[in-house]
Amino acid sequence: MARGVQAGDKAPDFSLPSQSGDQVRLSDRFGERVVVLYFYPKDETAGCTREACAFRDSYEVFAEAGAEVIGVSSDSVESHAGFAGHHKLPFTLLSDAGGRIRKSYGVPATLGLLPGRVTYVIDRAGVVRHVVNSQVHIGRHINAALAVVRELQAGHA
Repeated sequence: MARGVQAGDKAPDFSLPSQSGDQVRLSDRFGERVVVLYFYPKDETAGCTREACAFRDSYEVFAEAGAEVIGVSSDSVESHAGFAGHHKLPFTLLSDAGGRIRKSYGVPATLGLLPGRVTYVIDRAGVVRHVVNSQVHIGRHINAALAVVRELQAGHA
């Protein structure tokens, strides 16, 4: 198995459909904003709902710090649309049917079964600056990502 994408690596580019059905190309988001790309196991499960709502509740803070939040799972566009509507998620959710992008990033499975929960903070040049890998410590993803975004915004990283 590949080592997976790590800090210092160029973020693999991709294009996937969002919850609105529009194609989103990752590289199109670089330049003006830092991207917080988070992979999560499944819409409407307890941990994933907590994580999505935590990103939602911190969304304005991320936006003010110059970051865009994008969530990715293997769920369908329709599932994402329902999940985003149900929880009033203001950010983009992408449908990675078949898990191809998850594999390209080397996101590990937990216990070999559950798709992993990994967050990547990607700078304006498309370079991964920080990786958070924790299946259970949801707050770690939001807090660590926000700290790195703020460093990048301040020009310290």
